[in-house]
Amino acid sequence: MQLIDRIKDKLKDENLKRLAENYFSLAFLQGLNYLIPLVTLPYLVRVLGIENFGLVQFANSLVLYFVIITDFGLNLFAPREIAVHRSDMRKVSEIFWSVYIIKGALVLVSFGLLTVIVLYFDRFNRESLLYLLSYGIVIGQAFFPIWFFQGMEKMKFIALLNIMSRLVFAVCIFSFVRGPDDFFVVPLSHTVGYLIAAGLSLWIALKRFRVQAFIPQRAALLDYVKRSFQFFLSRASVSMYTVSNTFVVGLFLGNATAGYYSAAEKLYNVMTSMYSPLSTALYPFMAHTRNLKLFRKIFTFTAAFNLVGCTVVFVGADLIIRIIFGDGFEMSANLLRFFAVLCSMNVPSALLGYPLLAALGHPRYANFSVVAASLAHLGMLAAVMPFIAHLNVYVIPVLLLITQTIVISIRIYGVRKNLTGDAGDAACAA
Repeated sequence: MQLIDRIKDKLKDENLKRLAENYFSLAFLQGLNYLIPLVTLPYLVRVLGIENFGLVQFANSLVLYFVIITDFGLNLFAPREIAVHRSDMRKVSEIFWSVYIIKGALVLVSFGLLTVIVLYFDRFNRESLLYLLSYGIVIGQAFFPIWFFQGMEKMKFIALLNIMSRLVFAVCIFSFVRGPDDFFVVPLSHTVGYLIAAGLSLWIALKRFRVQAFIPQRAALLDYVKRSFQFFLSRASVSMYTVSNTFVVGLFLGNATAGYYSAAEKLYNVMTSMYSPLSTALYPFMAHTRNLKLFRKIFTFTAAFNLVGCTVVFVGADLIIRIIFGDGFEMSANLLRFFAVLCSMNVPSALLGYPLLAALGHPRYANFSVVAASLAHLGMLAAVMPFIAHLNVYVIPVLLLITQTIVISIRIYGVRKNLTGDAGDAACAA
């Protein structure tokens, strides 16, 4: 913490101080966040067995579709609105309760859809309890106002509550998961952690930030739905080439293969989430300051650092997988190499998206890039799906690499067209 204080003292600009505080708070606490999945993941694989572990991840991939629906792009739309209006608590309160009402309605609709799927499709009916318990993740994430703390540039609350949620999850896992038949405890543990974090975050918003009681007008609700729709398309498109892959693997190649795939993907998620504090802190900062010079420095250093890390993971994939999961996970090691290459593209692509293009008023490039890429991914996935049982699981990360190339290419084009030369100067002055 002394290091953080020294850096803040050297920063004279209040916006830079806020950025430094948000980033270092998130980065420090996020470091603790990494330890929990790295401890619980090997335990779950060993205790549940690869088949039941894959089943749990398959159920999780299903409910993540409903997370996207209940989000409805509001987690991308609302932070900028909060950041712009944060000095006006009446407006902030309107945004806050509007988002909660919209998400609440979508939670009810989504649960109805899940109930129909579980009741009428044999593939899901056999483990109906698992899928219904997994829906608690949707409820918890819908009412955890990450977007509010992000817009207020108080991201330390996000990190603290996330850590608490993960700690609750870890305690439940080590306390109650004792054998393969305890697989239903995993989604229940996630649910308990998310709901506690959601309840505490609401209390903090009301007490610490003094969000006022407010009943939004119907016109305001419709306006927020309309304005967040493009972000929903973007987020839903991303899910098509992230969530869909585990779902397709489990559906066509079985739970065991889904387990091997998910084991590698979980490590990939840890790699990419290392940089999420930076993106989270930069988004409202860039929307507020439009400091392109500082962004270029941060982007260059981050991209280079990420490339080195991805190279290390690529070379040492066998050793990493063996240490974490033990022997017999050669498929996961090979998949991790694909994911290391994907991460080298994903991190710079993410920084060019919402922290830059969307924050500076060009969200169509950030949004269109994932819409176009997801359509391409779905097309390729549909083409190989009839033959996937005769191919192998490695076709999925290959498709992901092609998809990510489309995303980053469109975003680079958007940056060059709007944020270089005279266009960049105009963006800073706007």
